Amino acid sequence: MADIDRPEGDLASKRCKPCEGGTKPLNRVMVEGYLADLPGWALVEDRIEKAFPFKNFHETMAFVNAVAFIAHREDHHPDLEVGYKACKVKYSTHAIKGLSENDFICAAKIEQLLKG
Repeated sequence: MADIDRPEGDLASKRCKPCEGGTKPLNRVMVEGYLADLPGWALVEDRIEKAFPFKNFHETMAFVNAVAFIAHREDHHPDLEVGYKACKVKYSTHAIKGLSENDFICAAKIEQLLKG
């Protein structure tokens, strides 16, 4: 039996869904459940974020382009802070002024980029 406080399924295999008007942001229990599967991601105010360090600008920009591809494909876009050897990724769902499952789906897809 699944723990009701944790989301079901592999987040990285899911696809983002448009948030309809009236959709409520995830509650704190659900957010913590999703974060348990995303090492290094943190809840900051009404968003999740993670800083990714790299060896050089080339690696940073390759990562940024891969994140942009995920964002385009999922039609869910993060805020990015890009520097010479790092990129901070921030997700929230602006339409609902909080977090949705889409934020965690995209974060999980980003995590898969760096596995291997």
